[in-house]
Amino acid sequence: MTHTTHEFDRFEDVRSALTDPALVPGLPAAEDGPAGAGVAWLRATVARFSHGEAHRRRRALVEAELARLTPEALRRAAAVAPGEETRVAVVRTLADALGLPRPTAVAEAVTVVAGVYFGGDDAAADEAVAALVRWLAPPPSNEAARESAANLIGLLVQACGATAALVDTAFDHSSVPLSKILRDMPPVSAMRRVAVAATGVGGRHIAEGDVVLLDLAAANRAHPSLLTFGAPPRVCPGRAHALALADGLLRRPLTPFARLHRRTAPLLLPNAWDYASAAALAAEGFPAVGTTSLGVAAAAGLPDGVAATFEETLALTRRLGEGRFLFTVDAEGGFSDDAEEVAERARALYDAGAAGINLEDGRADGTLAPMEVHAAKIAAVKSAVPELFVNARTDTHWAARQEDETATRLALYEQSGADGVFVPGLSDPDSIAELISALVVPLNILYTPTGPTLPELAALGVRRVSLGSLLYRTALATAVTTATAIRDGRPSDACALSYAEVQALAGTGREPV
Repeated sequence: MTHTTHEFDRFEDVRSALTDPALVPGLPAAEDGPAGAGVAWLRATVARFSHGEAHRRRRALVEAELARLTPEALRRAAAVAPGEETRVAVVRTLADALGLPRPTAVAEAVTVVAGVYFGGDDAAADEAVAALVRWLAPPPSNEAARESAANLIGLLVQACGATAALVDTAFDHSSVPLSKILRDMPPVSAMRRVAVAATGVGGRHIAEGDVVLLDLAAANRAHPSLLTFGAPPRVCPGRAHALALADGLLRRPLTPFARLHRRTAPLLLPNAWDYASAAALAAEGFPAVGTTSLGVAAAAGLPDGVAATFEETLALTRRLGEGRFLFTVDAEGGFSDDAEEVAERARALYDAGAAGINLEDGRADGTLAPMEVHAAKIAAVKSAVPELFVNARTDTHWAARQEDETATRLALYEQSGADGVFVPGLSDPDSIAELISALVVPLNILYTPTGPTLPELAALGVRRVSLGSLLYRTALATAVTTATAIRDGRPSDACALSYAEVQALAGTGREPV
């Protein structure tokens, strides 16, 4: 029977094909060989080319292996030995982290298998598969052990191809964000699917057995969101590990503030409104503090979010810059709609001591700035001040915009150079996990007392949790509650610092009067 080959390159069609359960990864039918005999057996046994119950069982084997590793551990372990090929370095690092025997020999064998994994036959690759099975499931082994070994080999092969290709491309484009490389120069530029049942994509009828070719590179060029490297809708269980491994091998320089976003536990960022509040928080061991634009504006008797407080923000930044702590500044929308002016003001904040800024696309009237306008601000700031950590904030949830607009905006912002992205108002765990699965840069969430706890956010993969204006609003409420309690003759249980303690925070050293 003759089967038709369909080709798609439109973003919507490619995404539809990737979410269609009738379209599964596949190769031309390969005969099963005896266990561990060669590449044909490997293809028939791995999750990559399976569907249905076999796929679920085999994917679980891969997930169990990855669960033994944290992305951060891979990032720290990654290194290229002198004269070592990138592909070998990637696989050796992963194999070593997984505790596999003979990691260098495993890596060299995997590179041979990778050459024909997606099609073709090769005697050397068959021998390499047989050797890998002997090392990973030494005799006497049963069918379950060999299946587990096959899927471990499949994991290493895919790392060998996609992760190594990303690293090599990034080495050649050292100033380009990884998210932009994934979009414009994806290491996996095309995918192949086979129809296991009749279906339709883009208005075309696809019969059972038809082949579907998906041009991911073309689809990405027409849309900010990514369809490659394990991003949704078919999320790869090893995506975070692969990105961490690539990041570790690239060794791109990170500022001390940026490194705080690479730890296993998320950075809990309390937000201050003056020097004393920032110093008090730093003294309690918080590795960095932020500012709250509401606190800065309210303290000056000005409205928040209308670009009215740049001078007040700069003055506070200069004062905070005299302290011995890292801090990031809430810069509203950059205090201007002109990208170059935003960059100039960001430079002034950086020169005054800020390690980072928040840059938001929300406007005071409840609308959002056009995403291209906000992206231009981010790009201008990163061009003018590369060392400044730009946390790009979108207010889509506060503006009750569609969920897919959040993902689109974040994709564009990270491709424009944002070092992190921030979605205040987002608290649904499933939505948070879905966003993280498509991001390259760290996700920042605003803590809310009714939302997920800090450990829950950490488990989802959130890398930064901000307290926003919560502390400032709490301080105001406590001040008013204390004053009214004293006025009304009620007991006050407010806990106050001593005069000397506040003086010490301010660094004046004056004696109490």
